[in-house]
Amino acid sequence: MDIASLLGIVLCFAMLAFGIINAAGIENIFTRYVDVPSAIITFGGSFFAVLASKSMDEYIGGLKSFSLIFKSPAMDVKAMIQKIIDLSNVARKEGLLSLEEAAGDLDDEFMKKGILLIVDGTDPELVRGIMETELVSTEERHKNKISFWEDLGTMGPAWGMIGTLVGLVNMLYEMDNPATIGPSMAVALVTTLYGSILANWICSPVAGKLKANNAKEIMIKEIMIEGLLSIQAGENPRVIEEKLKSFLSPGERANSDAGGELDG
Repeated sequence: MDIASLLGIVLCFAMLAFGIINAAGIENIFTRYVDVPSAIITFGGSFFAVLASKSMDEYIGGLKSFSLIFKSPAMDVKAMIQKIIDLSNVARKEGLLSLEEAAGDLDDEFMKKGILLIVDGTDPELVRGIMETELVSTEERHKNKISFWEDLGTMGPAWGMIGTLVGLVNMLYEMDNPATIGPSMAVALVTTLYGSILANWICSPVAGKLKANNAKEIMIKEIMIEGLLSIQAGENPRVIEEKLKSFLSPGERANSDAGGELDG
């Protein structure tokens, strides 16, 4: 489980709760900051507006993707590079056909598919084309889920403003009673608050986390493609190692060199 996402969302709520309680007191939370019609307009309008822009499958998939931010992606870039180096050593000593047995021990279906294409003697350009097509399809599926939260984050403040305008219209109709102006204005502004909370407490962090996970997964798959094609081309394992380490940040490269983790 990724504790950072859970901790961030909980602490954001804690900061909001502290600010509200500090300003209004516990006894006034429900009377000042909870308004059912405002919540219906803001949250209902936002979610249903996104529904109108998606297919039902895309919408349900987008909602389900919320749980992904709490899962730690099983993606270790340095371990993946080391695995490719090990495979290159096997291929160099025993030939490309020996990789078929190694493929049976792999958990990653993407890498396994690439190895089997190589073992079958597929042309390198065709191997690259097939794997890059799958890579593009994977990224597109990820972007659909990311766009769900980006769209919802856009709709939140917009529908919050719609709710505010509805409240202001009602307030203006009651201008003959000065005692109602303050409370009516407060209720109107609560919808703007709800919209900002939806966008900045939930949607923006979820979209950001999904983007980060997508970028890391795509990078690992790119490493797999380059590594497997280098193995197919018969390149020296040390050359392959240096090529793949170019995907790492300078700090990660330094750690790898110091620890000898990628030596093969």
